[in-house]
Amino acid sequence: MSNLIVEKHDGYAIFTLNRPDEMNALSRALRAELIAALADCGADPAIQVLILTGRGRAFCAGLDLKELSEAEGDSSGDVNNDLVKSMAAFDGPIIGAINGHAVTGGFELALACDVLIAAEGARFADTHARVGLLPGWGLSQTLPRLIGLSRAKEVSFTGKPVFAAQAYDWGLVNHVVPAEELLPRAIEMARAMCATVPGVLPRYKALIDQGYCMPYDQALAWEEEQSIIAAREVMGSEIAARRDAVLEQGRSEKGE
Repeated sequence: MSNLIVEKHDGYAIFTLNRPDEMNALSRALRAELIAALADCGADPAIQVLILTGRGRAFCAGLDLKELSEAEGDSSGDVNNDLVKSMAAFDGPIIGAINGHAVTGGFELALACDVLIAAEGARFADTHARVGLLPGWGLSQTLPRLIGLSRAKEVSFTGKPVFAAQAYDWGLVNHVVPAEELLPRAIEMARAMCATVPGVLPRYKALIDQGYCMPYDQALAWEEEQSIIAAREVMGSEIAARRDAVLEQGRSEKGE
């Protein structure tokens, strides 16, 4: 049985972590399969968006602690961030469909996604301090930027879970839905993203992500520079036609 199920659809792919009996813990084999699948989809021009979810009651419980306990020597070889770097290298949006527990490394896996949708029973927890490790996949820097410094410290220093409703209130997740609606909602979002002008998603994602790392004045200048470059590549008449198509679609959806 494969540790990872990959389903390619029109414009998007669904990655399902498939170790339900182990709460989708990130074994070395699963990490390798994820990295390979990310590279494959990144090289496939037909795939613009990824959905990442888990099978069973957990999204991901983090590193496989049983595997770690059996390893000789220290654990440094297992905590490298090759997986998160591979997610960052995929230039389209990644939607995290958080179906259950997202713990420690699984929490970091969720934070490496661009948008999060959580099932009502989902929960997030950072237990690095409880097992005597420090995060290395971005949690200590990403979480404070999402929910604020003091909240992030509380989450990380206590190891207590953040349940879906609280995660939504804190701005950690975009939506909370019943479990049976989780994947359909993620697919609906992926399809909406795929309906944008071809090629714009990677550039828009880079615009936001790179600008977010800059001081505000530099980010504004960066946005202006990229906007001018993009505008030079398209005729005004083409933009007008696209705008009219968007307006017509809006009228159609309203039944006008």
